[in-house]
Amino acid sequence: MKGKNIFDGVMHFLVHNSIMFTVVIMGLVHTALLGITWYSGITPLARFNTVSVIVYLLCTILCKFGRITPVYISILLEVSAYASVSVYYIGWDSGSYYFLFSIVPIIIYLGSFLYRGARRWMIIALSLTLDYAVFAILYMIFYAASPVIEVSHATNATLTIFSSFAMFFSVVFYNLIYIYSSEDEVTSLEHENEQLSVDANNDTLTSLLNRRGFLPLTEALMEDERSHFCIAFIDIDNFKQINDSYGHDCGDTVLKHISKTFKKEMYGCPICRWGGEEIVILMKDYDMTVARQKMEYIRSSIENSPVMFYNKRIRVTITVGLAEYEDSHHTPDDIIKIADERMYYGKQHGKNMIIYKDME
Repeated sequence: MKGKNIFDGVMHFLVHNSIMFTVVIMGLVHTALLGITWYSGITPLARFNTVSVIVYLLCTILCKFGRITPVYISILLEVSAYASVSVYYIGWDSGSYYFLFSIVPIIIYLGSFLYRGARRWMIIALSLTLDYAVFAILYMIFYAASPVIEVSHATNATLTIFSSFAMFFSVVFYNLIYIYSSEDEVTSLEHENEQLSVDANNDTLTSLLNRRGFLPLTEALMEDERSHFCIAFIDIDNFKQINDSYGHDCGDTVLKHISKTFKKEMYGCPICRWGGEEIVILMKDYDMTVARQKMEYIRSSIENSPVMFYNKRIRVTITVGLAEYEDSHHTPDDIIKIADERMYYGKQHGKNMIIYKDME
């Protein structure tokens, strides 16, 4: 069981950091090639590999800032260029063209996460076509041609084994993480369905209460004459734009992240996924002053903690409407409606704020 947990942890990390992992591995591959070509006296390739290492160092920076498309393009162009230059200088027998096949799984796997719909398949098909076209052109020109630089049999054998291993590793790795991510998704769906059957009062995606579970708790608190509380009505800003830009899987990740933050910071308070990207919190034993301070702390924390989704940094903010319970409120809808209207005012006047009183 411990071994399985370690494996799951490693695979989970690799799946969610696949682009950065790819860039690091590509950089290490060219570092090794730099050593081999420099030791073998193949100066032009040693220089080219130096440039390639620099390219992948720059790609790691782009990954950190979520600029993945330039990374995707850089991998395709760099590998195509290296294969061409290598075959030109040391000939077809060096096996450098294997690198063109090693990026086929990368083109398919990463392309499927970067793009959506018909555009996804068009870009993947175009990238694969260009990749194979480079191979075909190199074969026709250099298969029977003499290399510019004659290298020893040992060097040719080393480069061939190295490049073929890179192709083998790429195929195995990307198939492995595809299988794992698919099985993990199925397992998660099965667990969510089981949870839905067990507890109809909870939202399956976020594990927060739904309205059916939340409203009776609010009603019960209103019946206690000694109780005092606030209602926080929260909306995730620009949520539709997040879904449109990055896909609904990303939107689900953002919802889970926000929900987890509220469960941690509002421990003991009932929290409800009201609908879509809206969350309502029953802030038991809070007056307005303390509620404002707490919500401001959470709002700021969320703003300064981007959500990571496949190496993309998604900046998320929230708008909050606060209402304090008064004797004039007879039903949960009375106070929730006030908090909702204040939240809506905040959405219309800049977002990423807390509205705690009626505004003219």
